[in-house]
Amino acid sequence: MQAPLKIDNRTARWLWLASQGLSETPTGPLELYGTILKLGMVQLDTIQVVSRAHHHILWSRNQNYREKMLNPLLAKDRLIFEHFTHDASVLPMEFLPAWQRQFRRMSVTARRWHGDLEGSSYLDEIKDRIRSEGALSTHAFDTKIEGEKKMWSRPPHKKALDYMWMTGQLATCFRDGFTKYYNLPERVFPDELRNRSMSESEELDFLMKAAVDRIAVGTQGEIQKFWETTSAKETKEWLETADLIPVEVENADGSKTTSFGTPDLEDRLAQLEAPTSRLRILNPFDPAVRDRDRLERLFGFNYRNEMFVPAAKRIWGYYVFPILEGDRFVGRIEAKADRKNGTLNVINFWSEERVKWTKPRQSKLEAELNRLGRFVGCPNIHWQ
Repeated sequence: MQAPLKIDNRTARWLWLASQGLSETPTGPLELYGTILKLGMVQLDTIQVVSRAHHHILWSRNQNYREKMLNPLLAKDRLIFEHFTHDASVLPMEFLPAWQRQFRRMSVTARRWHGDLEGSSYLDEIKDRIRSEGALSTHAFDTKIEGEKKMWSRPPHKKALDYMWMTGQLATCFRDGFTKYYNLPERVFPDELRNRSMSESEELDFLMKAAVDRIAVGTQGEIQKFWETTSAKETKEWLETADLIPVEVENADGSKTTSFGTPDLEDRLAQLEAPTSRLRILNPFDPAVRDRDRLERLFGFNYRNEMFVPAAKRIWGYYVFPILEGDRFVGRIEAKADRKNGTLNVINFWSEERVKWTKPRQSKLEAELNRLGRFVGCPNIHWQ
C-alpha cells in the first residue's frame, strides 16, 4: 500500500480554489469555452435575483464575461450542450460520447417524474412537428394540466418535452431569453460526436477521470457527487482499480479525511500559488460551494440554500451570496437587482465569526458590489 500523501488544510483550500478557477484575479482575456471545460459543467437556473446562476458563475471567473455571450456557444458554435448532472447544466460538447450513459440513466428519473411515456404516440407527434416545423419551445403547445393542480404539476406537452430531453431524444437547440427551444439530436449534436461509440466501461472511465481531474482531491462520495452519473457501487469499484494517489487531507477543524488525488497531484502541488486576495461575491449555485459538506469540511463555512425554506424558518434569507476573500469565506450578503431602475439593493450583510470587518475589507466589498452592479446594468448601489 502506498503511504498517503498528506495535505494541510490551507494547501487543500488553495488546491480546490485553483481547480475551480477562483485562484487568479478574474480579469484578462476571456476564454469562455475553456472556462466551461475547466469546470466540467455550469449549472443553469431560472431564478434571477441579481443574475442567473450560469451567468454569475462564469462572470466570477472572468469579469469580462457578459450575459449575451453564452447562447452562441450553444446555438451557433455547438461547443456546449444542455443536460442533467446534479441539475440542468451546460456541458462541453466533447463530453457527448461518454454522456450517452447519462441519457440512459436519466430514463429512470424521467419515468419517475413524468410517467412511462416510452412508446407513446404523443412523443412521435411532437417529434414529427419538430421535424417539419423546426425547433419548438413549450409555447408552441397548448395542452392543459390534467386532474388536480399541484405545485409541480405540468401539462402533457411539458412532460413529454422534458421526458425526451432527459432521455436524449430531443436536445436544446438554443434559448431565447431563458426559453428553451427543442430540436432533434441529429440537428444539434455534431455527427462525429453523436455517432462515436463507447462501451459502458469506457463511458464510466471517461466520466470518473474527468471528475477527479476537476476535483483534484476528493472522497469517494465527492467524486460520485460531481456528475451524479454513477452509483456508489460503480464509483467504489472504479476507484479500486484507478491509478490515483491516496491522500490524507487536513480539514478546517483539524480532523483528517482519507481521499483520492489525481495522478498529477504532486505536479499541481508544486505549481500551486496563493489565491488572489480579491474579494468575490459568489452565486449560491457556484460549483465551488455546491457540495455544502465539502465546503464546511475544507473551509469551516456552514452554508445552506434557503430558497425553499419557509420564510419564518430561514436563518439568513431567500437568496444569500457567499463572500470569498483569498482562501477564506468571510461573509454572506443578500442583494437584489432592480434592473428597471438600475439599482443593486443590498438587503442584508453578515460577516463570519472570527472575521474582523475592517475598513479595507469593506472597501473591497463595495468595489465588488460596484463591479457586480455594472455587470447586471445596475450601477447604483443602495444599502437598505
